[in-house]
Amino acid sequence: MPAVEEAKPAPNGTRDTDLKIPKKEGEKLSGAELKKQKKAEKTAKRAQQKGADQASSAPSDKAEKPSQAQHGKRKLSTHGAPPNPGLKGQDNKQPAGQKAIPLRPAQSAEKAGTKSPAKNVKRVALFGHLYGQSRRTTIAGTDKDVHPAVLALGLQMSNWVVCGSSARCVGTLLAFKRVIESYVTPPGTSLPRNLTAHLSPQIEYLVSCRPMSASMGNAIRWLKLEINGVDPQMPEERAKADLCEAIDNFIRERITVADQVIVSTAANKIRDGDVILTFAKSNVVQQTLVEAHRQGIKFKVIVVDSRPLFEGKNLAKTLADAGIEVLYSFTHAVAHFMKGATKVFLGAHSMLSNGRLYSRVGTAIVAMMAKDADVPVIVCCESVKFTERVALDSIVTNEMVPPDELRPKSDKTSPLNGWKDLPNLQLLDLMYDVTPAEYIAMVITEHGSLPPSSVPSIYRLSTNT
Repeated sequence: MPAVEEAKPAPNGTRDTDLKIPKKEGEKLSGAELKKQKKAEKTAKRAQQKGADQASSAPSDKAEKPSQAQHGKRKLSTHGAPPNPGLKGQDNKQPAGQKAIPLRPAQSAEKAGTKSPAKNVKRVALFGHLYGQSRRTTIAGTDKDVHPAVLALGLQMSNWVVCGSSARCVGTLLAFKRVIESYVTPPGTSLPRNLTAHLSPQIEYLVSCRPMSASMGNAIRWLKLEINGVDPQMPEERAKADLCEAIDNFIRERITVADQVIVSTAANKIRDGDVILTFAKSNVVQQTLVEAHRQGIKFKVIVVDSRPLFEGKNLAKTLADAGIEVLYSFTHAVAHFMKGATKVFLGAHSMLSNGRLYSRVGTAIVAMMAKDADVPVIVCCESVKFTERVALDSIVTNEMVPPDELRPKSDKTSPLNGWKDLPNLQLLDLMYDVTPAEYIAMVITEHGSLPPSSVPSIYRLSTNT
């Protein structure tokens, strides 16, 4: 018969029957049995040590028994723990012979039950997801690989010096041309593989200054494809020269020549006696009106403008200097002036794939008023601004302008001065809005005049070529 060890009472007063392993004479224990046996011996040793500690203290006091889950954990010593400063007015002394209970550090006012007053957050909840957009105003903390030309362009975009979608696209390509000219391929790699990675910090810096426009995104994707298409065996200087030449051709064909074609087509839509209403400032719309005046067409222009950039002021001044009769107004009077308008010419930040116009905030109001007054709305837009994105409103995707720019800096008596101290006042300054396709009568591009529903076809055509 195999000999079975008798279960002995554990020092803590309990029988340790589940910790003893039956053992046959002359037979070795398995690994699992050895592990259980060592664990049992360790538990018994801890219990014996605990009994010795209890014997040295008052006999009436008993230490709390360790739970089964605490056997494998390291216990922290609590002797001499400082009193809890967060529990005022209470006696922190322990009874004689009882082990000190570990105390948590001092709790904050909120955890203690007294909540601190909530801070006045100057954010509109509906547009809360837009407040995370970065808008860098200095070059501090930029990557060391960012080219000086890109640094200057980023600050110009952040300060609204370079503002329009086409201007930002041209500026980005010209800055990247400078980057390519000064680029040197590191040893052990090739230009197509390393130059694309070298452009990444340049792009990240520009995005940190202002969100990327649709035209910039299309131009950057095209440039990366051009870089990836470079033959690795081609000499570096020749490859760089070819890329710089490709950038010049892109600017000339997709923007400069495209604007000329759009201007020529749009100017033919203007007749003698027309009253053209436009909103804010678009470079291609400005060229169209100047070209129509140069052709001898007699017409008037109504420039509608709004905060915060007041771009229409520059357009009105340019047209007036060219000899065109101009009337300047704000958006609050657009319904009144729309009664006398015959056509509405609008620029675009981008044209979405569902035929909607994504442009400066206030454009949708002007287009809606024109639709109500049965005035045709004509959009002048280059195909480089077309995008595959779809938007139903201007809430999900937009650009947030710092609300302080709504406050006139020169007017010290403005009621918006000190708006951050007013508890119930919040300022919201969005950059763009979305105009429904049914408000638009025609979109003029370098590919011709087309309805808004043809935007996806033109986008595929322009990206494939």
